[in-house]
Amino acid sequence: MSPAERAGHAPGRPDGLADRLGTAVRQREEGRAEEARELLVRLTAEHPEDAEVAYQTAWAHDVLGLEAEAVPHYRRALALPGLSEAGRRGALLGLGSTYRVLGRAEEAVATLSGGVREFPDDAALRTFLAMALYSAGRPKEALELALTVVADTSTDPGVTAYERAIRHYARDLDDLS
Repeated sequence: MSPAERAGHAPGRPDGLADRLGTAVRQREEGRAEEARELLVRLTAEHPEDAEVAYQTAWAHDVLGLEAEAVPHYRRALALPGLSEAGRRGALLGLGSTYRVLGRAEEAVATLSGGVREFPDDAALRTFLAMALYSAGRPKEALELALTVVADTSTDPGVTAYERAIRHYARDLDDLS
């Protein structure tokens, strides 16, 4: 898949936007995040109603450690129509993770919980929710969720051999039997 396709090349998108967006994605992927951010900020000014531009702009800010600046772009991406399912998953995860990094644990939990409700089989969203729960002072819920993700996704023979026990303790960490 080309950077333009990953960046959401879609019918109805203004001429040249998909290519410019693809260039920004490629720059970010190649470690040229500041160049990508600069291009994406220009694209945001030109196309403020494009959800994919907003998402990619948020991501570029995040990569550079500019989490506070990423938040409004993530929020706009999620509020606008047209974000692909993969983009929506990524934006929910990115926003929730960014809230956690900024010390806004309850907002992280709320965002990631919404993501898990929308995409219940997404192990990445569930894993980041476990981290947010821990940061929110809810370590038991965090560990229960993390154990469930391990049991659901691991192919390690040592884990699969004890999957039933792991699931039991994920449901009741205080059971010592």
